[in-house]
Amino acid sequence: MKVRGMMFDPYNNAYIIILRGEEDTDVLPIWVGRPEANAISLALEGIFTQRPMTHDLIKNVMDTLDAKVISIVVTDLKDNTYFSKTHLSYQDSEFTIDSRPSDAIALALRADAPIFVSESVIKKQSSEELDRWLENLRPEDFGKYDT
Repeated sequence: MKVRGMMFDPYNNAYIIILRGEEDTDVLPIWVGRPEANAISLALEGIFTQRPMTHDLIKNVMDTLDAKVISIVVTDLKDNTYFSKTHLSYQDSEFTIDSRPSDAIALALRADAPIFVSESVIKKQSSEELDRWLENLRPEDFGKYDT
């Protein structure tokens, strides 16, 4: 999946990251806080701050150690909370690290790593309420990241 947009949800005072599949059939909105949205936005814009932000620091450490982000996977949805795993390679080993989706997405964007969502998460989040919400979206709601 790719980050296809970001918008502000005034009802929850949170930002929504819109992940959309390559065929545009699967959509996953993930609500995140302002700092997480800022970290993702900076990566999408290709903006580098004077001093490294947390996700930049992690990426710099990984680059220094010659470790790579293989992918991130949104693995579960429980009580309106998403869970994810970050898959890394270092030397001849692969590691899986528990991570918040917002942090994993921010890192994946910096590392140019693919983002996946398990089928079970897509099925869990599919609901009439979500479908109505998606139907009412306008193209301009996706902001400048719409592709």
